[in-house]
Amino acid sequence: MPFCQAELRAAKPNSIRYPKEINTLGDHIRTHRLDLNLLQKQVAKQIGVDEATITNWERNATVPAVRFIPAIIQFLGYDPLPPPISFSERLAAARRVLGLSQRKMAEKLGVDPATIHDWEAGRHRPIKRSLEMIGRVFQSR
Repeated sequence: MPFCQAELRAAKPNSIRYPKEINTLGDHIRTHRLDLNLLQKQVAKQIGVDEATITNWERNATVPAVRFIPAIIQFLGYDPLPPPISFSERLAAARRVLGLSQRKMAEKLGVDPATIHDWEAGRHRPIKRSLEMIGRVFQSR
């Protein structure tokens, strides 16, 4: 109609390259990379891995090793892992944020790697002295 002017506005839909759902670390990486309009090789350089590694993470063919988690969190600007609730979940999450394997964490604490595994599995809790050591390791980061 000549006397009626209407203008429809809507957000541009995401490219088909975006994941339909963001469920994995690879999905987070791909979405953020596309939002920033970066190439996989640019992200690989920021994180310190090969371009093929980024491809595999984004395709969910492999998952990032724990040593890359700090760089991934820095790239994303947030921690995409679900928030921990229990002590064992908090311990495992803090260890991952530091990029430490259970073995490396055990070395820092002077305990057996099986002890870290048992703490994170919720099989038992650390004694007071161990809790103090854990606190010092996380404060020193």
